[in-house]
Formats: sequence, C-alpha cells, structure tokens
Amino acid sequence: MSHKNTTLSLKDYNTFGLDVLAKNLIFLKDLEQLKEIEDIKECFFIGGGSNILLTKDLDKTVIVNQTSGITIISEDDDYVELAIASGENWHNLVLHCIEMGYGGIENMSLIPGSVGAAPMQNIGAYGKEIKDVLTYVDAVDIQTLKTIRFTNAECQFGYRESIFKKEAKGKYFIAEVGLKLTKRYHKTNTSYGDIEAWLQERCFTEPTIRDVSNAVIAIRKSKLPDPSDLGNSGSFFKNPIIGKSHFETLKDKFPTIKSYPIDENNVKVPAGWLIESLGWKGKRVGNTGSHAKQALVLVNYGNAQGSEVYQLAKDIQQSVWDTYQISLDMEVNVI
Repeated sequence: MSHKNTTLSLKDYNTFGLDVLAKNLIFLKDLEQLKEIEDIKECFFIGGGSNILLTKDLDKTVIVNQTSGITIISEDDDYVELAIASGENWHNLVLHCIEMGYGGIENMSLIPGSVGAAPMQNIGAYGKEIKDVLTYVDAVDIQTLKTIRFTNAECQFGYRESIFKKEAKGKYFIAEVGLKLTKRYHKTNTSYGDIEAWLQERCFTEPTIRDVSNAVIAIRKSKLPDPSDLGNSGSFFKNPIIGKSHFETLKDKFPTIKSYPIDENNVKVPAGWLIESLGWKGKRVGNTGSHAKQALVLVNYGNAQGSEVYQLAKDIQQSVWDTYQISLDMEVNVI
C-alpha cells in the first residue's frame, strides 16, 4: 500500500477538504514567480479552492495563489476605485471595505474563496453581483505571460458566468481585480426577505453597510455549514431558468413549486426547492450528502472521495430531470 506524501496533499487547499495529491506544489506570492515556473501551461491554479470538486489526484504542478495587496487607484468624495490582488480572501476584502466605509459588496459577505475567483463566477448574493461594481480584470495569458486587461463588458458576465468560464477558460491566470465602490450615499439592497426580517427584528430603519453585512453573515451562518467544520463548496448547483409555459405545466402538477420572474418568457426556479421536494435534503449517502439546512449544499462528512460527491450530484440531477424535466447545472468546477 502506497503512503501519501502529505506535503503534496491538496486537502488544506480545497474547501471540500478532499485529500488528493498534486505532482508538485508551488505557492505563488508575486507575479514575477510565474516567469520562473517551467511548463506553466501544464500547471493547475488554485485560489481559495472554494469552487472546485477534485475527483482524482492531479498529475501536474498545482500553483496555490497567495498574492496579496489592496491599493487605492483613485478616489473622490463619492467613490473609490481599488486594485485587489487575486490571492486576497474575498470575505476579508468585504470586511476591510466595511471598515473603510466603502459600500457595494456588503451583500456578498461570507462568500468563500479568493478575489480571483469572484469575476470567474460572477459571484453574487442577496441581489448583488460582482459585475455591479467591477471595473476591470487583469489576467495573465498563460501562453505568453503578458497581462491583458478585460473591461467589465469584455468579461461577458451572466448568471454565475463569465468569459473565464467559457472561451477564456484555462487560458488566463486572473492576477488583479478593480472595483469601484461608494464612499457615501450608499445604495444598500435590503429587498431580500431574510435581510429585511433580520433588520426589522433589530429595529434598523436606516441600515448601514455594516448592518447589511452583519445580517448577511448571520443568515449565511444559520443556513450554511462552515467549510472548516464540514467540507463543502457552498451552492453546488445553479438555480435553473426555464420557459414560462414549462413552468405553468409544472405548476398545475406541483402547485407549491416556487419561481422568480426573469423576463416575460422565463422564470428562475430555486434549485434548493427542487432538490428538497425530492427528499434529498439532509440525506446522507456514504461519506457525503445534501446538507440538513440547505439542500443546495453537498457536504463531505469526512473521508469522502471527490468521485462520491460527483456521483451524488449526478444522482440528484437525474432525479430532478425525471420528475420536473429540468436540467440542473453544477456551479462547482469538477476536476
């Protein structure tokens, strides 16, 4: 029986806590290091490891992004533009901005992962997405090691989607992200029921960005498992968007099905509702399962293999398709 070389284990570098091996591990502290890495085109980059499902050992060098730095590019009385190194922790950035009085990302508190993964996924929560505040992404072309600047429009943002998940996938290393945030006259978004209820309970009639952040943190902690306690990647599936006629047909058959309007022809159906309605919520299968408080979150109860989690995800997809004829797309990148 072969012994695992723990120094090459990626267990501490993915939030699922999956114990897979890398051929070699490099910790990236600054961009100059990229020029010294042999055969960089064959390397695999990890940021916060919060949006990947590792199903096997990686026969390649893994580069763990640990770059850091938050710099003010420009500011006036109303706005500040920041340049943030992609290796920074996203939630720490949110807390830093609140401390400084910068508004615009407070609804995205406690989203796990690194700043570099944020534009890749177009992360969002409670009515806000990173595309609302992002000014640019600086990305290093893996072939040439030249840095290319993508404007907000060039990032082709969609729902949990960007150019970095489509035609630019695997071609770039996201090095830096620019954000434009408010310094005063903050436009807080408290329209989501959970946030509204939390603020009302505490009699916040004019909530600050810190109040909104505290509400989001409390709500997320009440619903989502902390990856350091229970391995997970947050929401595993995207909320599917289906045609209105399809939804009406389902509504006749399943009167309690939920939806949110998208446009005149389409609605979004909560994936969590679909999964829960089929009995998956809280169900354990071997070392994995759907979380007891949030069906969308698949978890590692300890010693799970990535392939086990992937099989569970496929079984859930099939179950949803068989009953509702809705395709559930995985939000997590399966490697």
